[in-house]
Amino acid sequence: MKKLAIVIVFAALAGIVAFSVANTAEKATETYKIGAVIDATGPQSGLGEPEKQTLTMLADDLNAKGGINGHKVELILYDNENDATKSVLLAKKLVNDDKVIAVIGTTTSPTTMPIVPILSEAKLPLVSCAASWKIVKDPDTQQTRPWIFKTAQSDSLAVSKIYEWCSQNKISKVALITVSNAFGDSGLGELKRLAAEFKIDILDEEKFGDQDPDMTAQMTKIKGTNAQAVICWATGKGPAIVAKNLKDLGMTQKLIMSHGIANQKFLDLAGDAANGIILPAGKLIVADQLPVTDPQRKLLIDYKTRYEAKFPGAKVSTFGGHAYDAFMILTDALKKAGPEPEKLRAEIEKTKKHAGCGGIFNMSPTDHEGLTKDAFVMVQIQNGKWELIK
Repeated sequence: MKKLAIVIVFAALAGIVAFSVANTAEKATETYKIGAVIDATGPQSGLGEPEKQTLTMLADDLNAKGGINGHKVELILYDNENDATKSVLLAKKLVNDDKVIAVIGTTTSPTTMPIVPILSEAKLPLVSCAASWKIVKDPDTQQTRPWIFKTAQSDSLAVSKIYEWCSQNKISKVALITVSNAFGDSGLGELKRLAAEFKIDILDEEKFGDQDPDMTAQMTKIKGTNAQAVICWATGKGPAIVAKNLKDLGMTQKLIMSHGIANQKFLDLAGDAANGIILPAGKLIVADQLPVTDPQRKLLIDYKTRYEAKFPGAKVSTFGGHAYDAFMILTDALKKAGPEPEKLRAEIEKTKKHAGCGGIFNMSPTDHEGLTKDAFVMVQIQNGKWELIK
């Protein structure tokens, strides 16, 4: 009887050990689920489609190389159709149903801001591809949001770069025309806040709706001022309409755009009216014009080559670059910290000297973007091409 009892005990122990080993082996190779909400279709598809394609390319490449420390990555990517309400529903689905460990997205500030509280409450890292500084910092308390990061250069940095260029070119009087959404409002706030620092006089402020078909009335008012330049802050089709209106009205003011137009779709929409436009942009769109000593040049050209080979006929864009940076920063942190949310969040926050498409990232507990205005170069559009201003 004793022998039988001993056999049963050993058998039970063997079963426990076998289960424990199997369970450990399963955990060692479990899939890392990364969520993404992208504005892949709708009015901002020119921004979101390159992001969607970039993320799928990077996930495929990573898995082909064995994943992260033996873990395959499952990219669960949803299209919000540039709809803020859908962004909220999809973010909740990723958190509650898909059980992701982190989220990338969204493409634009208006669709990112509504999901910030969702990821913050869930205590999961969000790496946004949108620009507004309010994504990573509470505008009321000025406190950095612990769980929220972003890779797109902030509007405040873009404004500083524009005003710096204006000062260098003896432009002190400007008129503003901005879109009525989170991106436009954030840009307008920074344009007004930083004007005095650069001795810029704002002579007129005009606004337009995201879907407005014509801005002739606003541009006519601007034409009647003594503004030396017009600064337009918007994404999508609006900036192309502004450019055409300026040309049709025979306006002679220099037209300056935000970094929100650094994509092929804008060039296609604006046509000849784009010629002469000045803008701050990430280095990606002028990678081959950079000096060979630039620390980002090799990475940028490599990404451009891979992307355009993977998607024949597609052109690399700044916005795809934001997704590239989000994926690489997140997966680099995963390699070091693993999937536990707090450890992963803390590791993203430690990102230092990370050369990406958008610049050299140096994050900290108080800086969840990690870029300076030097992440931008000034670019002019000539004959449908991006030309680096040296």
